[in-house]
Amino acid sequence: MDLLLPLIPLFPLGGVLFIGFASRQLGEDAHLPAIVAVLMSFLASCAVFAKVWGGAELSADLFPWIVAGSFQTSIYLVADRLTAVMLMVVTGISTLIHIYSVGYMHGDPRYPRFFAYLNFFVFSMTMLVLAGNYLLLFVFWEAVGLASYLLIGFWFERDSAANAGKKAFIVNRVGDFGFSLALMLLFVNLGTLNIAEIGALQSRLPLAMATAIPLLLFVGATGKSAQVPLYIWLPDAMEGPTPVSALIHAATMVTAGVYMMVRSAPLFLGSAVAMQTVAVIGCATALLAATIGLVQNDIKKVLAYSTVSQLGYMVLGVGVGAFGAAMFHLVTHAFFKACLFLGAGSVIHAMHEEQDIRQMGGLRRYLPQTSLTFLVASFALAGVPPFAGFWSKDEILGAALHGGHTLLFVVGLFTAFLTAFYTFRLYFLTFEGELRARNAHPHESPATMTTPLLVLGTLALIGGFFNVPGFLEGAHAAGGHAELGAGHEGGMSHNALLLLSAAVSLSGVWLAHATYRKRDGVPRDALYERFARFHRVLLNKWYVDEIYEWLVVQPVMRGSRLLLRVLDKGLIDGAVNGLARLVGNIGGAMSVEQSGRIPTYILSMAIGVVATLAYVLVGGGS
Repeated sequence: MDLLLPLIPLFPLGGVLFIGFASRQLGEDAHLPAIVAVLMSFLASCAVFAKVWGGAELSADLFPWIVAGSFQTSIYLVADRLTAVMLMVVTGISTLIHIYSVGYMHGDPRYPRFFAYLNFFVFSMTMLVLAGNYLLLFVFWEAVGLASYLLIGFWFERDSAANAGKKAFIVNRVGDFGFSLALMLLFVNLGTLNIAEIGALQSRLPLAMATAIPLLLFVGATGKSAQVPLYIWLPDAMEGPTPVSALIHAATMVTAGVYMMVRSAPLFLGSAVAMQTVAVIGCATALLAATIGLVQNDIKKVLAYSTVSQLGYMVLGVGVGAFGAAMFHLVTHAFFKACLFLGAGSVIHAMHEEQDIRQMGGLRRYLPQTSLTFLVASFALAGVPPFAGFWSKDEILGAALHGGHTLLFVVGLFTAFLTAFYTFRLYFLTFEGELRARNAHPHESPATMTTPLLVLGTLALIGGFFNVPGFLEGAHAAGGHAELGAGHEGGMSHNALLLLSAAVSLSGVWLAHATYRKRDGVPRDALYERFARFHRVLLNKWYVDEIYEWLVVQPVMRGSRLLLRVLDKGLIDGAVNGLARLVGNIGGAMSVEQSGRIPTYILSMAIGVVATLAYVLVGGGS
């Protein structure tokens, strides 16, 4: 048993308990144990990464958990190359965000609680990643959802934040229902929930189950990783503090679904229908979210829809069998999207909570470090070489093309153009031109906020040179024989694809530059003015929320009111109240004989005694 594995989640769990019991004593120093805990978890993850570098797999069977008849399971942790990569991302990004939060959350009345929640999230996420069986993974899948609910609704006194937290929790439960059904079918058909054993036994599944199980797992992933049709919670989740947006909804939590699918690669590879469905949904999500991101004016909402779109790329990678490329994009996305969200937080902090990019402009002069790191991360998101996002996005597009998915490749390439355009629309409106806000006095953020930005900006620049697919190549996704490297050949040459991808991204950057880089005033949305009707559709997010309101929310509310009136108040309350009225009427009828006068009761008792004696004497005489 490798003792390093349990230490990774135990450090942040200890941070939660310590802050919880000593929050009053810690006060404004509550960040210290939280940062130390997550930093120790990161160092333990580094040690695990070093151990699995040579291909070794570590495990730790801690103690029995559930023993019921023939069913037995334990707290069983495993680590291989795939796990090690995910652990480095989760704990490394979390450490930087904890440090950033010191400056961002300074002065908040619930400062200790915030850091306790952050540590709880890291504990849950690391347990999810390390889980050696699906039941343990599912428990911490739900715990991550709970942490997300607590952090999104952290400022619960605002109705928008409270509602966003509830929306995220409820929508994720829809996906989790599919996940739970998949686990039940796995146990019924294979008799185990151990991930490695399932990978080896996958070929024994009946054809119908081999398709149904990965599709149900994907339903769970659509909720957690914000895919069509369950993506609607993620943009609203931006109501939480900006470090929460970076931690949960850019770098770690939303990628849990992608990680779960890669971990379950043998199950997905066992069904061509499931793989095709995953690829199409991922591609559709990437395109849909990118179109909405074109017109958003809230700095965090632009990044939120960008996250949904980039998650679509990752899911597309899974669907075309490029599991290593999907993980590669997960890693690079963690770098540049965390940098962008934290940069957005720095801008909001400098602009005194202003989030509308139409009220910004010219901030490059006031926030030099923030603007530089934001520019680097923007290039990475836009897929411009040699920045990180270019290499991982190209791996996915190449896998789609070489795998015969020509239409998905074309849609993915067009989405890359849209991504570059809206990313630099965001950058130019925020940092270039003249400051448009009145009475604004922007200033650079403190070192606790800019230092993580510099680290993440550096990773966004060089992260594409981390050969994640090569590192994962030959690793087994779930104890089976699914290669995690990209490894596609044929079709367009690699160099030609690189040039085409770079040209498309640079075209989007150029168009944004030509449209929005103005020195004074608010740059005109000339393209949007020309296509006003389409712009209105995009501004209303394709009316998806309104459609859901009409198709789901209102029918459920009407059905609930009908059940309240007919079943609850009519039948259940009617039966209980009717019985109460019956008892009351019987009691009322009997109360006529109960006058409450003591002499009457004495007389009645005397008559009764005399009658009883008379009966006994007469009866005895006969």
